[in-house]
Amino acid sequence: MSNRKRWIVPAGVTPTELDEKMLFYQEHGHLVPTREMIKTPEQIEGIRMSGVINTGVLDAVAAEIHEGMTTAEIDRIVYEYTMDHGATPATLNYEGFPKSVCTSINEVVCHGIPSEDEYLEDGDIVNVDVSTIFHGYYSDASRMFMIGNVKPKIKKLVEVTKECLNLGAAAAHPFGHLGDIGHAIQTHAEKNRFSVVRDFAGHGVGLEFHEDPIVDHYGQRGRGMMIVPGMVFTIEPMINMGVPDVFIDEEDGWTVVTEDEKPSAQWEHTFVVTDNGLEILTY
Repeated sequence: MSNRKRWIVPAGVTPTELDEKMLFYQEHGHLVPTREMIKTPEQIEGIRMSGVINTGVLDAVAAEIHEGMTTAEIDRIVYEYTMDHGATPATLNYEGFPKSVCTSINEVVCHGIPSEDEYLEDGDIVNVDVSTIFHGYYSDASRMFMIGNVKPKIKKLVEVTKECLNLGAAAAHPFGHLGDIGHAIQTHAEKNRFSVVRDFAGHGVGLEFHEDPIVDHYGQRGRGMMIVPGMVFTIEPMINMGVPDVFIDEEDGWTVVTEDEKPSAQWEHTFVVTDNGLEILTY
């Protein structure tokens, strides 16, 4: 790792047990998070409350989503539910994104923009990615929805992607490494002859929309940043039926599409690291 110290105890502050443990790991060559990346109990509770609303948004979409509706209708459900619960959609106007949710259909990997002209059709798969700000705290999650009669191989893609998320989370242990998560996801995806998108990753979240660390969905066990209690991050594997390569639509500058235009799936949760493993803050 770099010689630059990441874990620094402020002058005049008595080191805690966690401080001493992290200083030990740092001195022995591990890549550790910064002290600022560890959320306080109060911050975790705020993120948890945001996550409750975020889950409610996805539940509201699940209750209404159907063949023949437009993705703009999904956007309205997200906006109205979020605002009615005293929160704000984090994607709305984020770096110019024009809508309250990302709706990504079939070969669209992520960041699909809802439209009045885009209808859900029989056999489609669609990822609905929702992010919520509540009292200054951020949460982030997405679900896949299968519309009507989905082909068996595409249904398998959706199911395996969810399994990848669950296996990645199960591989994360306190004082393990982020590479453990990526390795579990990559192994399961490739065992099923699918590929992992490498251009996008999970990320820290909570006080901002996107924070450190970066959580890759591929990697090697025992490599990468150490996983420490109090960290909050997303795991959100994007798994392709074909090649892992993607491109961004030049017209809107947002929509990410598989290079071979074969289907892609994604599931996402926000997690907090506890002394026993990961706890889901969104569903």
